[in-house]
Amino acid sequence: MILVIDTATSQAVVGLGGSSGGHDGPDGPAGGIAVRTWPVRHQHGETLLPTLTAFLAEQGATLADLRGIVVGTGPGAFTGLRVGLATAKGLAHGLGLPIVGVSTAEGLLEAARVSGDAGDVDAGEGDAGDADAAISLLLLLPAGPNDRVAVRSGQLPELLPGGDEPTIDVRDRIVAVDLEGRAPADAVARGDAARNGLARALFRLGAARLAAGELDDLAGLVPEYVTLPRGIRASSGEVTWSRDHR
Repeated sequence: MILVIDTATSQAVVGLGGSSGGHDGPDGPAGGIAVRTWPVRHQHGETLLPTLTAFLAEQGATLADLRGIVVGTGPGAFTGLRVGLATAKGLAHGLGLPIVGVSTAEGLLEAARVSGDAGDVDAGEGDAGDADAAISLLLLLPAGPNDRVAVRSGQLPELLPGGDEPTIDVRDRIVAVDLEGRAPADAVARGDAARNGLARALFRLGAARLAAGELDDLAGLVPEYVTLPRGIRASSGEVTWSRDHR
């Protein structure tokens, strides 16, 4: 079985699915994927391992049943990502399991596409395939109380200082996660739908890499931080993205 862990957003996620990856059905990938989410706030260290332990027990599984680990790498805040990555890497090292890091942003964008909400504005214009092809998804995430991060699939995240808006065109559909009151209501609704599907999206992306042998090295698997630890100030105005795990 494959364990999924993500702590990049305000909702921590753990999931457990069949190691074959499978194909989506009404309840997720073939063989099913069980998911647990909970509002974590700043209590990642206090809640992740106890919740994971209880979750595995509820599924009738033990650590010995695991065959691989998929962990979300962000972008996200320092504390959450550090705890999630450290937990996943510790389990992989202790159990001798393969591990892959998957961008949380790519997972959210994938989940938004799968949810079908991304194309709601263009519904009815031509056939469904043409409408979907015309749509470009733009993910917005918080980076502290004022700044935000904009992410497009396959591209590096862009930091948006407070007051700045992303460059968009008529094809764009915004997916806003953890930005209630700081993004349009329809974008927040898409973000909620995407986060609901995050575990399954990470599972699909990660299981494919595990099956292909595209594994991450523990030492090189690093998170994508968007905020520094509390009390630490940046020495310059630049942002360095640790996106290349190699």
